[in-house]
Amino acid sequence: MVRKKNNKIRIEFRKKHQSQTRDLDLTKEYQSEQEDIDTVSQERVSGKGDLTRHRTVKGNRNEESEALGQVELDVDRSSLAGLVLKVHGLESIVRGADGKQYRCSLRRVLKNVATDQRHVLVAGDHVRLQMAGNQQAWIVRIEPRRSTLSRTSKQRRHIIAANVDQLLIVTSAAQPTIKPNLIDRLLATAEQNGLDAVICINKCDLIDPATLQPLIGNYSQMGYRVLMLSAAKSWGIDRLRAATYRKCSVVVGQSGVGKSSILNVLDAKLNQRVQAVSLDNNKGKHTTTTAEVFPLSHGGSIIDTPGVRQFQLWDIVPSELSGLFRDIRPFASKCRYPDCSHVHENECSVKDAVADGRLDPRRYDSYCQIIESPYEASRDEDEDF
Repeated sequence: MVRKKNNKIRIEFRKKHQSQTRDLDLTKEYQSEQEDIDTVSQERVSGKGDLTRHRTVKGNRNEESEALGQVELDVDRSSLAGLVLKVHGLESIVRGADGKQYRCSLRRVLKNVATDQRHVLVAGDHVRLQMAGNQQAWIVRIEPRRSTLSRTSKQRRHIIAANVDQLLIVTSAAQPTIKPNLIDRLLATAEQNGLDAVICINKCDLIDPATLQPLIGNYSQMGYRVLMLSAAKSWGIDRLRAATYRKCSVVVGQSGVGKSSILNVLDAKLNQRVQAVSLDNNKGKHTTTTAEVFPLSHGGSIIDTPGVRQFQLWDIVPSELSGLFRDIRPFASKCRYPDCSHVHENECSVKDAVADGRLDPRRYDSYCQIIESPYEASRDEDEDF
């Protein structure tokens, strides 16, 4: 991207129809060198090259939008501000500043901007709308995001939600069983993005709560807030309501843990659809199909998301991972080698801490699993989005 005069910038667009050039094999290349060919007459000139996939538009960039890969396009400031509630295919539901909901489509220039993101627009985005009549509008600008929750999906960045304050990691004590490794991955992502994290363990009425105390104590010692809940019996809902007060929270967890049930108890106005866990495989059924923003009656908002099957970290290299584990971080700085992976090296302070009982072996195993198998999150969850 090149900055121009008069607040103009060059934007790179996706090369939709540009075909890949296949190199000639050695035989054809040799024959082409021997023949006297008018190369100029053989050349094909088309409008599908790299240079023609750029366009000059009015706008500006700042450090925040640069980091998020966004472009601030100049639009009519009289346009209506809005909040993206839900993205479904090519259409989005946006709540305007006037309190009305609009069915919106993206302006073409935004839709075609080259980006590493799986989707240009996500739930929680703040946008500007241009009215099109009959409760319909065009999204002409996506405002810079102050925070995101992202993961890797098909080698691309999948932003789950934008402009959130905290991550609610919802799991269940039974049906399905708790997956600590998935919790650890989500905690690392929250650390990476500067989000507060609250671990919510649902269905605590189905087990003896004392069996969870070692796990809860481990997370609590690291400074994470852990809530023991039961949507069926409304246990711990008041504490969850206090934790979400005046905040934008995004809910993430595997299918069947009761995310929608918890939201229904948290705020009766939400009325989310729920399904029972399958008796055949003890797994949840995919009920929520897309991320959606809901306002809360007691203040704040919450973003419900579909159940995850795997959670691959986005833009985190192995050398950075130890800094995202609160319990490993203090020991990692004391290793003999500055580039220590804490897996196979000798004289490693992290491995010594595990051997001495100062570091939980389960957490260390979770760290090693992420290092060695970044694509494996929890292989026996049932759904993905």
